[in-house]
Amino acid sequence: MIILGVDPGTAITGYGVLQSDGDDLSVIDYGAIITPADWLMPRRLQHIYQELTALIAQHTPTDAAVEKLFFSKNVRTALSVGQARGVALLAAAQADLTIHEYTPLQIKQAVVGYGRADKHQIQQMVKMLLQLAVVPQPDDAADALAIAICHAHSAKFERMKDEG
Repeated sequence: MIILGVDPGTAITGYGVLQSDGDDLSVIDYGAIITPADWLMPRRLQHIYQELTALIAQHTPTDAAVEKLFFSKNVRTALSVGQARGVALLAAAQADLTIHEYTPLQIKQAVVGYGRADKHQIQQMVKMLLQLAVVPQPDDAADALAIAICHAHSAKFERMKDEG
């Protein structure tokens, strides 16, 4: 299974593409889609959509895993992240990917084993689980890989449950 993990944001959208074969996880690609602050929102969303569509065409994932929006004290930030999430979900849906959404708590538990893990702990576990020499940069790319790892673990658990 090839998984596209997406950490949505309008300034930076992180992405990570993993190959999952049972217990084996390997990195195919990761990075960030960056939009300049002086671009208007429609242009930013269009750019995110186009880049995600190109990544999907290049790597042909079967599944997309996207972080669910959590409640934020900053309404403006929550709304813009929600728009970026919508674009990511649209790109995945139009490519007929199986879409999965995970909360930050679910991601932390799947990757670190602790729901209150901090960003540094998550990044170190991503590095270790994927046997990388360095922590993926930018942070949004590491977060996207964590989301993809969360889905790989969740899908494995679902398969075991269905077989048992």
